Amino acid sequence: MKDGFIKSTPHFFRLINRSMLLLALVLLALAALLPAPLQEAADPSRTPNPVKSAWFLLWIQELVSWSRFMIYPLILLGLVFLLLPWLPGSLHLHRASWFPREQRFVNLLTVATFLVILIMTTVAFWFRGSNWSFTLS
Repeated sequence: MKDGFIKSTPHFFRLINRSMLLLALVLLALAALLPAPLQEAADPSRTPNPVKSAWFLLWIQELVSWSRFMIYPLILLGLVFLLLPWLPGSLHLHRASWFPREQRFVNLLTVATFLVILIMTTVAFWFRGSNWSFTLS
């Protein structure tokens, strides 16, 4: 095995390629079904209510609607994911696998982050009304 490479099988790469293709198709479908059109030029005398971001940014808008300081955990989480390969305790695996036991914390953090983003996007897209109040209609 060469230094810096992880031993794997062709089956693993076929699975990754199929997953990437499926993800690209899902994102294309979402982009077609949930358009993010540009609004008209801003008019300070007439503010639309509510003003919502594009669907892929709604989770951030939902997060900062709770408090303006909620952007800092988002920045910290981004830095954690960015620096993950160099953080102490990052194990070098000798074999490629899905959700290895040695990286359980990273796997749980990633899945939890995805679920929180999905929930916040859903709440902001369908359950926020005028003045950004929570509505069930």
